Amino acid sequence: MSDLGDFTDFDGSSTASDPDTEGGDGEPAGRPASTATADGDDAVADRGDESSFESYDVTPAGEDRGVGVVSVSRGLRVAEDGDETAMEAFITTGNRESVRLGKYLLVPYPDRELLFCRITALEYAQEFHEDDATEIAARRAMRRDGFEERDYKFVAELAPVAVLFYDSSDDEWKRRMTDRVPKPGAVVQEATDAAQIKAGLKIPREGIFLGHLSVGGEKVRTAASPPTIDYRLKNDYADGDPLVFRHTLVAGGTGSGKTHASKNVLRQFLDTRYEMDDGRKVAPAVVQFDPQDEYAQMHDDNASLSAEAARRLDREGVAHGGHDDTVAFVPEVAGSSYPGEGHRAEQASFTVPFSMTRARPWLVAGAALNDNQYNALENLIHRFFRQAGDGGTYDQFTTFLDDPGLKEELHETGRVHEATFDAVKRRVRSATFGRVFDQSARPITEQIHEFVRPGGLTVVPTYHINDSRATVTVVLAVASLLVDEKLSNDPSYDRIKRTPLVVGMDEAHNFLADADSVQARKVVRTFTEAAKQGRKERLGLFLITQDPQDIADPVFKQVNTKLVLNLGDEDAIKSVNIPSTLEDKVPYMEKGQMVIYSPDNSEPVELTGLSACVTRHG
Repeated sequence: MSDLGDFTDFDGSSTASDPDTEGGDGEPAGRPASTATADGDDAVADRGDESSFESYDVTPAGEDRGVGVVSVSRGLRVAEDGDETAMEAFITTGNRESVRLGKYLLVPYPDRELLFCRITALEYAQEFHEDDATEIAARRAMRRDGFEERDYKFVAELAPVAVLFYDSSDDEWKRRMTDRVPKPGAVVQEATDAAQIKAGLKIPREGIFLGHLSVGGEKVRTAASPPTIDYRLKNDYADGDPLVFRHTLVAGGTGSGKTHASKNVLRQFLDTRYEMDDGRKVAPAVVQFDPQDEYAQMHDDNASLSAEAARRLDREGVAHGGHDDTVAFVPEVAGSSYPGEGHRAEQASFTVPFSMTRARPWLVAGAALNDNQYNALENLIHRFFRQAGDGGTYDQFTTFLDDPGLKEELHETGRVHEATFDAVKRRVRSATFGRVFDQSARPITEQIHEFVRPGGLTVVPTYHINDSRATVTVVLAVASLLVDEKLSNDPSYDRIKRTPLVVGMDEAHNFLADADSVQARKVVRTFTEAAKQGRKERLGLFLITQDPQDIADPVFKQVNTKLVLNLGDEDAIKSVNIPSTLEDKVPYMEKGQMVIYSPDNSEPVELTGLSACVTRHG
């Protein structure tokens, strides 16, 4: 037996000295000796010379269309239950390198309707029956550079998304649910028409720009100009309310580009007008709580945005450039000073008056009071303001609690036990509250007209506050004031009630957490109700976080639009509750890549945000 290392690939030649492969006269075994034709010419001059055979061109006539054809080799089925649908396409050799998971394809029906579908799996299958798991096959493969594509079938599994049909009355492509099976052998083509792709994915033709449609991190390209497909968020009243008032979540880890993306989206909101119940069309006021002192930069232009990039944005209808009506409203907190050196926006200062606790006693409850103690706190605050009037201050309240007669009276009447009174008194005397309430600046309640401005961006920076409890108190005080006025049937500030309002909250998990405390329950209840009534009241919540799993579930459930950038934490990824096909992509996304899940706007898709911020950033 010969050594396997000495084998040679079969090349059609014969060896005369091998008796096992030759007849006695030197001809291959099993074949007759060469014979002559009637005119004396040999029928075959040389059996080892392949050139003696005439070759034929087996390439089909005409020009290829598409990337392949619908195959029925393993079934062709469309079912109401998507798990029972079976559709595959055979991809021809020259198209295999360009085919990717997630790409959008079109399969035509005979009547010119189109099946819009997405590639969900790719596989090679053997073309011929052979065993390639052998020593000989492996050694041959190791000695070759590459392999012959034609030796294998390349099959793409397709998931139907919708049936497209052209409505001549509206002069546009429309979609309906998949209700037809394509014909076997139908030519499969890549979707390259922007109108068809938008119709297939239910993407609005107009609205708030969020990014460009992508697959696997690469933008989907068309033959049009611009070649990219813009993704828009519904922003009119034709099919319901604008989705800004159905609330938005931007989730992404550190370095994922969530602040960059958030600035781009907020800039679009500021360039829009919304219809109010009285028929007025008003630009929204945006109030953005800013823990890193980044959003006031939106006042300034992005100096690195080239003229050509600006022209491209103009062609796509994307608002860009610094927003002149940007004001940084700085909370005055004792022991903290705001440098304000990172932007050129106008600055104003404010303080939180203790009078705001009259309607919100939970502002001074924190996480330390139980239900019984909180009821006592409410009793004490209401009694204090009945005596002191609306102008009662924090210092006056602490003096009020020092009255020994008050403690004795409440205990003897059974309203507040003396131990409960002492617990409330200790909690309210926190140094944090002394630094937050009634500082030297004008109260926020006296600056509402300047704070909420139609078309204006108000940024509330908290980076300079070195006490986290003070930060929470300031943000919740101002945010709840805005929300309460929006929801009130008898508001104290018509400016808030009559202006479309977007409340942006960065690091939202720090303020809307689902914790087992009186304060947390009150806050969550307030913002859940605000989220439920947002559409009616023209109130939108814009929540930004790297820990979406920590946002209270009642609030989270009211968010319709989720922009998810790179997240490395498994719990965070699971919490955003996006389809599994997109969920698996999240940990691998580069900076600026995102998936969007907005059921009332489109199919869940992948986007690439703008590489340059439309305003100053960084």
